[in-house]
Amino acid sequence: MLPGFVAGPELTVELARLSHECGCQIGVLIDRSGSVKEVVAGTAGAISVPELPRPAKLQGLRFVHTHFKNEPLNQDDLTALSRYKLDLCAVIGVDAHGQPASLQIAHLKPASEGRLECVTDEALRWPNLGPDFSYFIEELESAFSRRQRQRKVEQGADRAILAAIETPTDLSSEIDLAEFTELAHAAGVEVIETIVQRRPKPDPKYVVGKGKLEEICNRAHLSDANLLIIDAELSPSQAKSISLVCDLRVLDRTQLILDIFAQRARTREGKIQVELAQLKYNMPRLVGGNPSLSRLAGGIGTRGPGESKLEIDRRRAQERVKRLENEIREIRRKRGLTRAKRNRGGVPVISIIGYTNTGKSTLLNTLTRSEVLAADMPFATLDPSSKRLRFPEDREVIITDTVGFIRDLPPDLKDAFMATLEELSEAQLLLEVIDLSDPHLDYRMQAVEEILIQLELNTKPRLRVFNKADKVDSELAEDLARRFDGVVISALNRRSLNALIERLQRFFRA
Repeated sequence: MLPGFVAGPELTVELARLSHECGCQIGVLIDRSGSVKEVVAGTAGAISVPELPRPAKLQGLRFVHTHFKNEPLNQDDLTALSRYKLDLCAVIGVDAHGQPASLQIAHLKPASEGRLECVTDEALRWPNLGPDFSYFIEELESAFSRRQRQRKVEQGADRAILAAIETPTDLSSEIDLAEFTELAHAAGVEVIETIVQRRPKPDPKYVVGKGKLEEICNRAHLSDANLLIIDAELSPSQAKSISLVCDLRVLDRTQLILDIFAQRARTREGKIQVELAQLKYNMPRLVGGNPSLSRLAGGIGTRGPGESKLEIDRRRAQERVKRLENEIREIRRKRGLTRAKRNRGGVPVISIIGYTNTGKSTLLNTLTRSEVLAADMPFATLDPSSKRLRFPEDREVIITDTVGFIRDLPPDLKDAFMATLEELSEAQLLLEVIDLSDPHLDYRMQAVEEILIQLELNTKPRLRVFNKADKVDSELAEDLARRFDGVVISALNRRSLNALIERLQRFFRA
């Protein structure tokens, strides 16, 4: 075939004739010299491109195949085009007499924002065989080269597509999705796109339907994403099924949170707790050689002290879990002795609690003039901090900062951090810090309430502290404080804490 044609006249006629006689779709892979490299036969309704390498640039091959009833390019064609970075994909429409009736082509094109997009040309009437291929491919290669030079994303950075399910009974999906995106950013992920599928209930095998999953994979290939994060907890079988369809690393919400904790852990205790949670979560997924884990080779979901343990055999993992659980028990024992000694000294304890990223560490720093890490991101504080606070009435208390709460905290993570959470049970008072500027304040407060019930701490004395008063209307802030018998503050402004300190003195005076 002459290399200048997308598909030469003789080849086009022959493919249409053979397809009509065989009753099935027939395709060919053609290189840039015009040589046919492989012939593929499908069924009457479908045809698959053979497995090919997945290059960083264009493949150097184009796929030309037939469709019956003049059907246009479909999703399978576009998926193959983006997955294998084919030069182009062309469909020959075969009429009832076995003659080529039309030619439709699709190709990749660098978009202005740095991703790829599929471009589908208008159906071309036979015998118009499309643009001069040699000139076309030169122009396309030049565009790809310019795109590569313009890309500013760091080599090896995680580029993710986020996927979530919205059911008719889910009244908080918008809030949850915003939080999910915030978690991805906190893990250091570049979020390329967020895709939400509305369906009555999650698909038992793929969470999203298989068709939607294939669409997500196609969009991932077009945008050079290397990661798919799903806002759900995947069972081992779901993770495996999704990995078989998508040639991407696949993580769920639990793994995302575990990764953030792994990045934040600084003390030996925190690292032990994170590793234990990682192992407990991943042990069921080690069995059977889950493809989702076999592709983990660094990056999000694999950081932390437990990263080298993800693919060890089940026996060694269980042994490691037992050793870590013994260490956690020893930590709990030592903490118990410290609490007992503190109780004998008669020093009361205040624990700061609240949803993640509400300003708990900032409040601790301002109250005690300390320098605990405080940042505007989820789970900036992982390792608990305890500081002494002396009231103007010359009374001392110990005030502790704890890890922030979040909806649907993974059970393995909650179990691992029980040694830390036990501190809350010994506190005489809980300070619940609430972000006044949060548009979903009521939802966060309800989530904290549910977590306290789970921890059996909902009956403990509690003072609600409405933070970030400088960001909202003062009347709204005072109205909330009256409704919940709380205190309005701005944790960055020490003068605004006078009312809080007075309430604390009054509590311990009683």
